[in-house]
Amino acid sequence: MSELDHLEDNSLKGLLEALLLVSDDAVAATDLAKATGATPGEVASALAELSAEYADANRGFQLREVAGGWRLFTHPAFHDQVADYVLSWDQHRLSQAALETLAVIAYHQPVSREGVRAVRGVNSDGVIASLREKGLVREVGRDAEHGQAALFGTTRAFLERFGLKSLRELPPLEDFAPDEESKQFIRERLSGRSIGSTLEETADDMDDERELMEDDFSGDDEEAADPGPFAPSAPEGSGADE
Repeated sequence: MSELDHLEDNSLKGLLEALLLVSDDAVAATDLAKATGATPGEVASALAELSAEYADANRGFQLREVAGGWRLFTHPAFHDQVADYVLSWDQHRLSQAALETLAVIAYHQPVSREGVRAVRGVNSDGVIASLREKGLVREVGRDAEHGQAALFGTTRAFLERFGLKSLRELPPLEDFAPDEESKQFIRERLSGRSIGSTLEETADDMDDERELMEDDFSGDDEEAADPGPFAPSAPEGSGADE
């Protein structure tokens, strides 16, 4: 058998292939039978046939019966190349901070470091540098209105990694909002005017906090000695990602 058999629509073999592709561990024939509605005997027979077909066709993957179940494996002949590829991708795993930063850049590009910070609330310089090293983000220009600050956008590699044909395929963030107020917040945060406004509001908030702190510490000696439980503290979310 030099070629794989053509499968009819809704075939048992096709369904088994689909289920095995999304399974991280070996799956017992009985469990596959429950998922497909076929008998365990029918499933076991179909799995054995698929395994033989893959082997005869010398495909890059194999179907083996291991640990009481069935699982797809890469062909041993390509072990070294597959290992190098997997290790390379493993180094590109994204932290929560990286995912947040990448989302801001993807939905608001081109955007500066300050623009990212305005949305996330923390310094993201290190995260942006990491995303650039991974090839997911690149510098796309300069912001003439803000001291020639670097502007960042996503790369072709970003589209490839996330299975997108273009940025137009990015799902609207509003679809994930639980209520209309949240939708409005997302619209404002993703509007070009909002980022500038947010930066101004952040600066105003810092000025207000300084004034409040000066007022708190300008009282009499007794108040200064015992500020109480409501003493001002550093605002949360103002530090950099580690």
